[in-house]
Amino acid sequence: MEEQDAPKPTSERHVPVLKDRCINLLAPGFEAARSRGETPVVIDATLGMGGHSEAMLQRFPDLHLVGIDRDEEALALAGARLQPFSARTDLVHAVYDEIEDVLADLGIPEVHGILMDLGVSSLQLDERERGFAYSYDAPLDMRMDTSRGQTAADVVNNYSEEDLVRIIRKWGEEKFAGRIANRIVTARAAKPFATTGELVEQIRGVVPAAAAKSGGHPAKRTFQALRIEVNEELDVLERAVPAALSASAMGGRVVVMSYHSLEDKIVKSVFQSRSKSSAPLGFPVELEEHKPEFKTLTKGTEVPTPEEIAENPRAASARLRAVERIKARRTA
Repeated sequence: MEEQDAPKPTSERHVPVLKDRCINLLAPGFEAARSRGETPVVIDATLGMGGHSEAMLQRFPDLHLVGIDRDEEALALAGARLQPFSARTDLVHAVYDEIEDVLADLGIPEVHGILMDLGVSSLQLDERERGFAYSYDAPLDMRMDTSRGQTAADVVNNYSEEDLVRIIRKWGEEKFAGRIANRIVTARAAKPFATTGELVEQIRGVVPAAAAKSGGHPAKRTFQALRIEVNEELDVLERAVPAALSASAMGGRVVVMSYHSLEDKIVKSVFQSRSKSSAPLGFPVELEEHKPEFKTLTKGTEVPTPEEIAENPRAASARLRAVERIKARRTA
C-alpha cells in the first residue's frame, strides 16, 4: 500500500484572501463598539478553515467571534485551529443566511463586523472525495454540507435536459450549455454519472478545443453551475447579505469577498440599495427616515495585489466590497 503524506497543518493548507485588508476594514467597527463600552462582536459567516478568524482574534484581544459554516469538516478543523481562543468564540453549524437565528440562539442582539468569503473553500477544493474539482476523478458530490441535500450526481442524472440547459447557462454563464446538456442526457441513458471524470469526459467531447484554449478548462463553467445549484449558493446569498446588514450595530461594518460576477452582482445591488436615500425623486427635504442606512467604504471592487495572487493563486478572482452602518437600526 502506498504511504500517504501526513496532512499539513490547517494554517499551511489555507492562506486567507485579502486578510489584512479585510481586518483593517472591520477594525473601526470594533473601535466604535469599545467607544460605547461594548464588547466587539464579529461574525465570520463563512468560517472555512478559520484563517481570517484566527488573525482577528490574535489582533483584537477583546473580540468575540461567531463562526458559521455549513461544512462540518471545516468547523472541526477551524475549531482545532481556534482552540486557544475558545473562551471568545462560538462556532455554529449553519448556513450563513441563518445569521438572525444564530444570533438569537446565542442571545446576541447585534454585531460590529461581519465577514463573508464566498464560494468554494480551499478545504473543499483540496479534499478530492468531495467532487468540487474537475482536475481529478472523484465521486460527483459537490455538497458543502455532506449531511444533507442532493448531490451533483443527482442533478446530472435526474434533471430534464431543459433544466440542465437553464442552470448551466444561468449559473455557469456557459455558451455551450445546450450541447453539454444534450450530451449529458444522451450519456446517462446508457450509464448514470457517478464521478467527476465521467462528466469531464463528456463535456470535453462537445466543447470546441478553441473555446477551451481561451476560456480555461472546458468543464470549469459547468462545474461552477452544478456547485451553485447543489448548494443553492445564490439563493442563500440573496438572503444572507440583507440579514448581515440588518444585524449590524451603529458603526458596524460588513465586508464581502466574491469570486464571480453572479455573486458580485447580488452584493453590489444590496449594498447600493441600502446606501442611498429613499426619498422620492424631487422631494425638497430628506427626512430622517429617508436617509441611507449605510455608506460605501470601497470604490467599486477592490482586488488582490500581484504579491497576494502569487502567494495564493486562488485569490486571483476575488472582488471585495464593504459598507458601514451610519443610521441606527430599527428595533421592534
